[in-house]
Amino acid sequence: MENFVVSARKYRPSTFDSVIGQDHITSTLKNAIKTNQLAQAYLFCGPRGVGKTTCARILAKAINCTNPTPDMEPCNECESCRSFNENASMNIMEIDAASNNSVDAIRSLVDQVRIPPQTGKYKVYIIDEVHMLSQAAFNAFLKTLEEPPSYCKFILATTERHKIMPTILSRCQCYDFRSIGIEDIVKNLKHVAESEGISYDLESLTMIAKQAQGGMRDALSIFDQMVSFGGGKLTAQDCAKNLNVLSHEDYLKLVDLLRAGDIAKTMLAYQDIYARGINGQHFLTGLSEHVRNLLVAHDPQTYKLMDMGEETRSLFSQQSVTCGLPLLLRYLDLSSDFEFRFKEANNKRLFVEICLMKMASIVLQPAKQAQPAAPVRPS
Repeated sequence: MENFVVSARKYRPSTFDSVIGQDHITSTLKNAIKTNQLAQAYLFCGPRGVGKTTCARILAKAINCTNPTPDMEPCNECESCRSFNENASMNIMEIDAASNNSVDAIRSLVDQVRIPPQTGKYKVYIIDEVHMLSQAAFNAFLKTLEEPPSYCKFILATTERHKIMPTILSRCQCYDFRSIGIEDIVKNLKHVAESEGISYDLESLTMIAKQAQGGMRDALSIFDQMVSFGGGKLTAQDCAKNLNVLSHEDYLKLVDLLRAGDIAKTMLAYQDIYARGINGQHFLTGLSEHVRNLLVAHDPQTYKLMDMGEETRSLFSQQSVTCGLPLLLRYLDLSSDFEFRFKEANNKRLFVEICLMKMASIVLQPAKQAQPAAPVRPS
């Protein structure tokens, strides 16, 4: 059997242009290479799985490439690029600070820095999880980081910038990577699914993207898991079941019960949701988001703000018209208020049930009638 390569590795970007959601950083790095204004040390900060180490590798490969493209991308054909792609480059070293965090490891690195590259232009040291270095290791690294040889470049990466010593920060150009948007994650997941010949629907990809919380690597890991669960295809129902989250269909049915004022069936519906182990906070957050989407679907101008397929959008639009804006606004007011106060509740289940009962009872309340004006007494 052929060894399986996870999607996060198989589809790892190899050029600046293929990095997702970090255009502000990749364009800056390409301009720095083009104008020959490379710093001696870079610090890449940001959440996990957003491209810090990937950008570090591309930068290291690009500055050693002997035949870069006009757009300052590595050519992937020269000897330096080929040796890097084959994990045989002697000029680009990647160090995991989590397992090499002692002062002795840094002293060994400093000794290696003194030796110039035998081939190529630069020796590049990529130090991942640099915040894991000990205080003594940081101190041993300071002088070399401030005044390295002209042929040496350092690229540090961390998820916890606040743990880095100010003296280290002041010696680096700092780049803040941001979380990747749902739209960008979905777009990349589409590309991966189509490349692998996997059938999918937009709602399943959106569900995976939301679960990844801004990390492309997390999204691809969840994607692989869902494909294995679905036997080579992705459906919203399978994703909701495996990720233990509620689908749009669950919330659409629930709002229909709320609109009908059927408190008994609403309580039974929540019992099924509770039995599936859905966290009450997540349920209320999802309910508020669902009502928000209904409000968005009510106006053609905001219709495109919903991250879902056209068929699902149509269902939202129908339910939005049926409920009407005044009712939806009252739903959103209640759900967001209970979501905000959820942590204060001792009985979490009862707290959610009270929210649902209040929402269902709105249509049962008599419409407020205008009161006659009080007679004006003569002076």
